[in-house]
Parts: sequence; structure tokens; C-alpha cells
Amino acid sequence: MYHVQFPKMGLNFDINNQIHVGNLSIYWYGIIIAVGLILAVLYGMANARRLGVSADKLLNCVIVGVITGIVGARAYYVLFQWEYYSAHIDKILAVNEGGLAIYGGIIGALIGGLIVARIDKMDIPALLDVAAVGFLIGQGIGRWGNFFNQEAYGVPTELPWGMMSEGTDNIAVHPCFLYESVWCLLGVLVLHLFSKSKARKYHGQMALLYMVWYGVERTVVEGLRTDSLYIPNTSLRVSQMVSIFIALLGIGMLILLKTKNYQRIMPAGSEEIKINKFKKPVYSIEKNVDDNAKEISSHSLTIDLPVDEKEVSTEETEKSDNEENITEATEVAKTDKSENKREKLDITAESEETAETEPSEQTSEEKAEEFFDINSVIEDDTEAKDVRPTKKAKKKSRK
Repeated sequence: MYHVQFPKMGLNFDINNQIHVGNLSIYWYGIIIAVGLILAVLYGMANARRLGVSADKLLNCVIVGVITGIVGARAYYVLFQWEYYSAHIDKILAVNEGGLAIYGGIIGALIGGLIVARIDKMDIPALLDVAAVGFLIGQGIGRWGNFFNQEAYGVPTELPWGMMSEGTDNIAVHPCFLYESVWCLLGVLVLHLFSKSKARKYHGQMALLYMVWYGVERTVVEGLRTDSLYIPNTSLRVSQMVSIFIALLGIGMLILLKTKNYQRIMPAGSEEIKINKFKKPVYSIEKNVDDNAKEISSHSLTIDLPVDEKEVSTEETEKSDNEENITEATEVAKTDKSENKREKLDITAESEETAETEPSEQTSEEKAEEFFDINSVIEDDTEAKDVRPTKKAKKKSRK
């Protein structure tokens, strides 16, 4: 039982860090961690598809990640407190008494989750985006377990929200759990809105933002805490060094990918959006066949439009009529041509006979008349070749 006060704010609480159900004691720390986990999973399942992850495969990662996360959180804490736990081996598994390191839990959860994701052939950067928001939810809610255990507080302070209790030796201190809880829950809102904005350009971007967002906050808040884990034989706080590293890494990766225009979004489902170096969106369709996704770089659209049967039949009738007219005109032209040839031959034969019988009596005028007669026959023959069905003939044939 703790009597917690925020003296300058006039707030007082009596809290117990456990509840009793018969002979069973259940610690609030464990309950709050479980609530944070459940809410994180619910968020992930509800937004998995939008963020580019299969909800079913995500659940597989969560199941394994929770187990490896708890192991990692405890192992991380015990490792940097080995001087104490080496003398109290029976306390190593006493998770209910606290002693779960956030970074250890994140590392453990990532190891387990990524192994499953690799086996299921998931999009790792997209999975990390979902995990980033999930981590913030779990951390934001889970920190209230520290409140019930009256741990993870900071150095003395004169600020209006200074907290004091038996756990702080009745000295007003920084409520570091509150700082981190508020910051993480604010981060949930920021990343959620970012995930729906046009500023999100590629999978993994939210995970990098998480690294920066949480890393900066933890670097500051860790410097206020009195229960930090230290690198052996140094005055360096482990979590503070890790926070600085991941914040700088996140910033560096964001800048690097920005300069290289690494912009790729693939929402789960069927649509993939790629942004080229000129930032012009190019759309392609992805179809899933069984468990193997096949990407199609371009998608052609075929539209069958309704056709009026009457119009089709009219066009076919006109076409057939035109063909018949052309055939008839061709036959007529051939007939006229053959007749003209016969007349030409007859005229030529007659002229030859006349020339043989009266070669000396033919005058120049007669020769000229004969010449023009032959030319007229040739012209008639040429005109016959150019016979084509006229518009009036087409209309008559239609009627």
C-alpha cells in the first residue's frame, strides 16, 4: 500500500500494487502490461491491411513476439543487474516484482516477430511500421504499472507536478513514468495521423520516425531517473546510450532515404503505388494467386459496350449491297470492253481492205476521219473501265 501525493496540485491517492482473488495475488503491473499489449494488438489487427500487412500473419508474429519480448525484457534487466541477481538466483524469474527493461522487450519482440515474418515471407518494413505504433501503445499504457509499483521515478523537483510517496522517501520527485506515458500516447496519435497522410512515402518510414520520437524522449527522461541501468564500470546509462544511438540512426536513415528518393508504398490488398524520382505516381495492379503474389506492371482495361442489333444488321445490308453493285459494274465494264475491242478490230479490218483495193484514191481528209473514229472507240473503252457505282445507285439498291 502506497500513499501517493502530488502536494502542489492537491492530489492524494492510496494505491495497492496488487489485488487478491481468494489466495491468489494479481499484481497491477502485470494487468496493466496485459491491457497495453491487448490494445496494441487490436490496433495492429484493425490497421494491418491499410499499413501493408496481412492480419493473419501479423497475429502469428504477435504470439511469438510476446513470448520472446517478455524473455528479452527480463534478460536485459537481469544482465545489467547481474551483481544482485547472481546472489539471488531465485529472484531472476520474479517478474511480478518489476524489472522488465523496455529496450530488452523491444529487442526480444523484434527477434521473435521477424523470424516468423521471414518464414511467412512478409514485408518486413511494413511490419515494422505496425510494430512501431504497437510499441508506443504498449509503452504508453504499460508505464502506469511503474506508478502502481512506485518505481521509475526521477530526481527531486520543485515543479508543480512533483510526486511523493513512501517509495520516494516522501520526497517530491519527477514522475518519469508519467512523462513517458504522455509522450508515447502522443506519439500514437502523431504516427496514426502520419500513416493516413500524403507525407508517408514508403514502408518503414513510420518505424524510423518511432526511433527518433522515442529515442529523443528517452534520452532526456532517462537522465532524470534514479534507477537507471549502467554499463559496468562506467557512469554511462545503458538506456540513454541506446536512445541516443537509435535516435541518430533514425534521423540518418530518414535523411539518406529522402536524398535517394526511396519512396515506395504498397498497401496490403491489391494496389501498389510507386513514386519515381520525379515524384509522379505510377499505378500498377497486383493480383494474389493462392499464396504467391504476382505483380503486374501494367493493367489494360477492356470494356464491352452494348451494340444495337438493328444498326449492325443495317450496316451489314449496306455492305452486301455495295459489294453486289461493284460486282455488277465490273461485269458491265468487262462486257463493254470486249465489245469495243471487237468493233475496233472490225474497223481496222475494213480499213485494211479499203487500203488494199483503193490505196491511191484515199484522201487526207478520209484518213483524218478514220483516225478520229478509232480514237473515239479507244476513249469509249477507257470510260468503260472507270465505271463505279454512284451514290444514287447505292440509294436505289438499298431501296
